[in-house]
Amino acid sequence: MTEAMPTHIMVFPYPAQGHLLPLLDLTHQLCLHGFTVSVIITPKNLPYLSSLLTAHPTAVTAVTLPFPQHPSIPSGVENVKDLGGSGNLLMMASLRKLREPIQNWLSSHPNPPVALISDFFFGWTNDLGIPRFAFFSSGAFLALIMNFVDELNLYDSTEPICFTYLPHSPVFKKEHLPAQVPQNPLSEDLETVKDIAMSFSSYGCIFNSCECLEKEYMDCVKKTVNHNRIFSIGPVSSIGLGRGDLDSNVDAKAFLSWLDRCPNKSVLYVCFGSQKVLTKEQCDALALGLEKSMTKFVWVARKDPIPDGFEDRVAGRGMIIRGWAPQVVVLSHVAVGGFLSHCGWNSVLEAMASGTMILAWPMEVDQFVNARLLGEHKGVAVRVCEGGTTVPDPDELGRVIAETMGECGHEVRARAKEMGGKARAATEAGGSSNEDLERLVKELSSL
Repeated sequence: MTEAMPTHIMVFPYPAQGHLLPLLDLTHQLCLHGFTVSVIITPKNLPYLSSLLTAHPTAVTAVTLPFPQHPSIPSGVENVKDLGGSGNLLMMASLRKLREPIQNWLSSHPNPPVALISDFFFGWTNDLGIPRFAFFSSGAFLALIMNFVDELNLYDSTEPICFTYLPHSPVFKKEHLPAQVPQNPLSEDLETVKDIAMSFSSYGCIFNSCECLEKEYMDCVKKTVNHNRIFSIGPVSSIGLGRGDLDSNVDAKAFLSWLDRCPNKSVLYVCFGSQKVLTKEQCDALALGLEKSMTKFVWVARKDPIPDGFEDRVAGRGMIIRGWAPQVVVLSHVAVGGFLSHCGWNSVLEAMASGTMILAWPMEVDQFVNARLLGEHKGVAVRVCEGGTTVPDPDELGRVIAETMGECGHEVRARAKEMGGKARAATEAGGSSNEDLERLVKELSSL
């Protein structure tokens, strides 16, 4: 008898690290379940597939298409990391031009894919002729907010917006909504932004989230789209491909040895993601706040301008990492008790999976929404500052850090630890995310 061919699916990630890596982690999981996968990618993003291609050399194929040029995107730039968060609308507009090359590839393939999993920024992929599953690298709370902004035509609102259709009826200032919501309702970006809302009209929706964090919002999504093809399979970063080792000015053994000598839950991990660079004034204030707090800390500074003499003044109590740290590994260390973060979604999931409370400083994009979810709705975060250009008061920042990392933060740490246990259990056999992954596999296999 002829052996049945594996089910072939197509994956189309958005070229930003916070979007691309989680979808590749999901792709890894699908390969483990026997699928063959064609990944749409542009040339300069191809290195992101190296781990996946090494792990699944026969199951994964890179479909490399030329990057469509845009007059406002510099030549040679193909990833949002080279544009910053404000470049998302430009990138989305440019990549819409891949519609025809993708259609040509689909029509000429001898064994075309039965389904497409594409980033939620690519609503236009709904009409490529095959069932499309929208992959939300962020949470359901954010997705619902963006959907209702479009549905209720709130683009021209100047007053705080109350989302009465959502659990807790949250209210947000316009400037705290994601940057993909244009301030001008006549903006040429509006068509691109509507692509995001179109993802709720896709055949199915996949969220890098889990029930213990967003069950009420997942239920709201199901009610909004009026079907059950909603899959909460996160946090995928805890079950997928690795992220590498320490890559910095600090010796890895010395760094881990220093952490090992610190008391349990005494160290604050400070990191604001791969794109944000603090100003000199922000760095000065943060450094002084850390100094005044008398808290042990690890600061992944990357390109942040560290004040002269700061490292000498905190020697033995603080560690400055200029480069990259394996965040999941650091957050999982018993010495780490808090995470001072901008509340990007991947950082949120990594903190949650490790059971670490967040000291939130939301700055842009989805971070204000995530901070609201974690702080007011779940009680696993404390807000210490807000705004991308805000310079915190060092005395106040030092006080909040000291109190939160001390006895005053006991209840928040306890809730974060409890949620961490639930998040880890969700991806294990019998857990809610694992069951949704299996349900997704069955759905894809039936097409």
